[in-house]
Amino acid sequence: MYHPHTNFMNTESILKQRLICVAVIDKPDDAVPLAEALLAGGLKVMEVTFRTSTAAESIKRIRQGLPGMCIGAGTLLTVEQVQRAVDAGAQFGVSPGLNELVLATASKNKIPFFPGVMTPTEVDRALNLGWKHLKFFPAGAAGGVAMLKALAGPFAHTGVKFVPTGGINAANLPDYLALPQVAAIGGSWMAERKLVTEKAWSKITALTAEAMKVISASPVKN
Repeated sequence: MYHPHTNFMNTESILKQRLICVAVIDKPDDAVPLAEALLAGGLKVMEVTFRTSTAAESIKRIRQGLPGMCIGAGTLLTVEQVQRAVDAGAQFGVSPGLNELVLATASKNKIPFFPGVMTPTEVDRALNLGWKHLKFFPAGAAGGVAMLKALAGPFAHTGVKFVPTGGINAANLPDYLALPQVAAIGGSWMAERKLVTEKAWSKITALTAEAMKVISASPVKN
């Protein structure tokens, strides 16, 4: 029987494909077709952001209908949102910033979580709280590849890994993948809100397959 509180993924398996599709879903009826389109393109990991009131329902539908998809919840800003995400069946969580109450709730629920950081101080704080896989956001606006290289200087020896998100696309994807400290990329270009609204599933599959091709051509980093 389906139970939302079981079957969390471990962090390594979430990041194995080195890409997480970040999706905004306005209508729950689009959730499963979107997930199917991503799977058809070869991607098995997606994050549904809590920017819409339908996020929890969308996560629930994907979790129940497509067990092959690893489904996470993003833009988790409050303790209540984390709990709703877990109750809906989310297998991992992501936040744009570093909120200690949110992290404590994620920890209590034993759900893999990627808190957002942008500065050395925030990386330091996250590490001291025990979190080593960090969302680097907003990646493009915060200096992109150059900033990640700079952060790697003082922190690489700690084992920290980044999941840059924001401003990444098919063109600059290889530059981010080339960095040893980048565990995976968070991207929305293959499933932009407009494409989902228009139900452009074949276009989403094609863009996803293209991204997976770029990743497979990129050297694998440890």
